[in-house]
Amino acid sequence: MPSVRRVSHAFLERQGLTTVFGNPGSNELPFLAGLPDGFRYVLGLHEGAVVGMADGYAQATGRPVLVNLHAASGSGNAMGALTNAVASRTPLVVVAGQQVRPAIGLEANLASVDAPALMKPLVGWAAEPACAADVPRALAQAVFEARLQRRPTYLSVPYDDWSADADDNARAVLDRRVLRAAVPGGEQGRWLAEEVASAARPALVLGGDIDSAGRFDDAVRLAERLGCPVWAAPSLFRLPFPNRHPLFRGVLPAGIAPVAEAFEGHDLVLVLGAPVFRYHEHLPGRYLPAGTRLIQVTEDASAAARAPVGEALVADPGAVIDVLLASPGTGSGTPAGAPLPVPEPVTAEGPGLHPEEVFAALREELPEDTAYVVESTSTNAAWWRQMDLRRPGSYYFPAAGGLGFGLPGAVGVAMAQPGRPVAGVIGDGSANYGITALWTAAQHRVPLTVVLLRNGTYGALRWFGGLLGVPDAPGTDIPGLDFTRIAEGYGVRAQHVGGVAELRAALAERPEGPRLIQVDTALTTPS
Repeated sequence: MPSVRRVSHAFLERQGLTTVFGNPGSNELPFLAGLPDGFRYVLGLHEGAVVGMADGYAQATGRPVLVNLHAASGSGNAMGALTNAVASRTPLVVVAGQQVRPAIGLEANLASVDAPALMKPLVGWAAEPACAADVPRALAQAVFEARLQRRPTYLSVPYDDWSADADDNARAVLDRRVLRAAVPGGEQGRWLAEEVASAARPALVLGGDIDSAGRFDDAVRLAERLGCPVWAAPSLFRLPFPNRHPLFRGVLPAGIAPVAEAFEGHDLVLVLGAPVFRYHEHLPGRYLPAGTRLIQVTEDASAAARAPVGEALVADPGAVIDVLLASPGTGSGTPAGAPLPVPEPVTAEGPGLHPEEVFAALREELPEDTAYVVESTSTNAAWWRQMDLRRPGSYYFPAAGGLGFGLPGAVGVAMAQPGRPVAGVIGDGSANYGITALWTAAQHRVPLTVVLLRNGTYGALRWFGGLLGVPDAPGTDIPGLDFTRIAEGYGVRAQHVGGVAELRAALAERPEGPRLIQVDTALTTPS
């Protein structure tokens, strides 16, 4: 009779979940014992970094990935990073160890009487099997729920379950498949095509889900077919459209009033693959201008249900793009025209480079197909002024705004796409939250360039202090950090560059493993 562990490993292997990101404790060792030869275990030194790496890896591959955490303490350490995975709709399958079953009720050390409850506010599904025989089925449910919901799931397993004998039915999970069809029905497709065709001045809003689903190029074709302006949804975590395309109008501001102002003069706003909307700054006003309708298409039923305005169709936005492209009444198409020119970068007054100078160097020195993982929140305006991103999967950002995704996420993206250049653009404030990911990058010789922008402060926080009328709030300055010494301590080659020419020379190198380039920058505002 095979063990629960053996059946579970076989199921994971058949489902392609053979890369495991983890930080183990004693409760997890029985699950990790005897991993088949095709499995790869990626050790992270902190659970937040573990989840960030897994998040970047799963986003870059488009597939679920397994995360192994240590009981309640490790799961708690990971919860901040999980908020980003939830917001980016990343299918992480989190498996955590639980104490042996006889010790749970006693609340022995490393036991949690209700482990799933710890994670339920965040994850899409959480459970602990009622008996050892149910572990393989519950693990399968965790994988399928993550795929179907595109949201992290959580399974707590008492560690004595793994060595238990599986019953005769356990092997049935090995042949399971769960498929989903989310194509709009014929009547729904005709209704949507008619609404778009009848609009005098439509506008298109694209969310990160478009890029996640591999529909970047299709979205360009649709926009050119409609000949309408395109915005990226607020709080953008993936770029769904080339940012210098002549139809692109930029990322919508994350406030109610400025979003409505952007839509002035449009009779129809079609939102594909985004919530309506992920606001941030509290700038109240009307949701939409008078005379403007909104139609949202999303696979996320909860996003459709909670939207405060408009009509919603719960369907695959990519399938809707196909329907609109095939409809003869939705525009005749217009030539794309040349990409918009990039302005000359602003130069800094005083010490340090202006972030625009740094981003201009990235644009000109790194390969055009570089994937950027960005967590420098105070430099957003400078970033979009200087970058020219024309390919799918070129941009990743912490989806929930929680710091700590950038460095680990960059490691995960680079591990998932070893043939594509990857650069992490990281602020000195956020770098500290996931700094241990540098060790993992060094151990696996991940081909990654980290550009560390050091301005000695939490720039975005200082900007918000001014916005909220509290400019004197403490805790916004972080002087005295030298990330070159930190990186070298973790085994990553590092250098501190002092000017544009030195930065460009450093970027022009093509190292085989990870490297960190620290550059001092002037303080700017995020928008």
